[in-house]
Amino acid sequence: MIISRTPFRISFFGGGTDYPDWYRRHGGAVLATTINKYCYISCRYLPPFFDHKYRVVYSRIEDRTNVDEILHPPVREALRYLNFDQGVEIHHDGDLPARSGLGSSSAFTVGLLNALYALRGVMVDKAELARKAIHIEQERLNEAVGSQDQTLAAYGGLSHIEFLQNGEISVQPLTLRPDHIKELSAHLMLFFTGISRTASAVVKEYLPEIVSKERQLGRMREMVDESLALLRDGGDLVRFGRLLHESWTLKRSLSPKISTSYVDQVYEAGLSAGALGGKLIGAGGGGFVLLFVPPDRQPKVMERLRDLVHVPIKFEFSGSRIIFFDPEEDFTEQARLWEERSRQAQRPEPAALTSADAKPQATGRGKHRA
Repeated sequence: MIISRTPFRISFFGGGTDYPDWYRRHGGAVLATTINKYCYISCRYLPPFFDHKYRVVYSRIEDRTNVDEILHPPVREALRYLNFDQGVEIHHDGDLPARSGLGSSSAFTVGLLNALYALRGVMVDKAELARKAIHIEQERLNEAVGSQDQTLAAYGGLSHIEFLQNGEISVQPLTLRPDHIKELSAHLMLFFTGISRTASAVVKEYLPEIVSKERQLGRMREMVDESLALLRDGGDLVRFGRLLHESWTLKRSLSPKISTSYVDQVYEAGLSAGALGGKLIGAGGGGFVLLFVPPDRQPKVMERLRDLVHVPIKFEFSGSRIIFFDPEEDFTEQARLWEERSRQAQRPEPAALTSADAKPQATGRGKHRA
């Protein structure tokens, strides 16, 4: 049995510049962090005694005899990509709702790959784990997703990530004083709007427009450098919050699909109660709203948004990890023997013995005893 734990993320600045269509022309960067909310994947080799070869448990249960029959796209493609002929059972659990803007889909893919490699006894470094997850989502599944979610899920931590025009990705953890990191974290409030949506479906509606918005995306890229300078210099976090507000205003201008009237109402209510800035996390359309609020103003924000679910968060710095490893026997040989016995059981029975054939032969040594 293997269990992987992979963190969700929140992105502060630079979102949108991590799409390959953009950064392969202009380069891109984000400032983001992973948080102490996780996706858990458990998997094990499936003994060969069942009618199914693969079991996948998430919001539904799939029992399949062939990989191609699996409906869950990342599971199907990960098993194909890794040439997983062995029977496996995969379970998913998460701390927060899926399709809510926190990179949960990519956390699932990263955690699944990590767990499947561990099941085979293979250790994968973080860079390779991120690359493989990006390959599955962007190339094999052809999803309209960027490259920051997989990278953050694999590496973890508060990081400055650069996306180079040659396709390379550079991850630079921020080395800040512990008290400064704690202060930054203490200003963050996360609220769930109650709206779930698939990020790639939302992005497909406006991605062609995004890559043509050079002024907005160029300014959003500049904000990454400005926010880094503020944090490294131990600057006033008020400016950080206001920069978040400017970034959200720019992002909303990219497309009317990014926000909704309800999300705008939530955000404005937060500002009127004392937030300095914030943003809708993820591609848009719903999910979680992040607000940047000085601690002394947070009770008022909590009261104003009391109808929403508030999720306390902290930064996390580990990335995707194997948290349980109990190596099991590979059932490949047992499965082969089981299939051979099944085939033999289906062969025609030998001709029945005649009564003469079945009659015991006399031995002259007394009566036959059963």
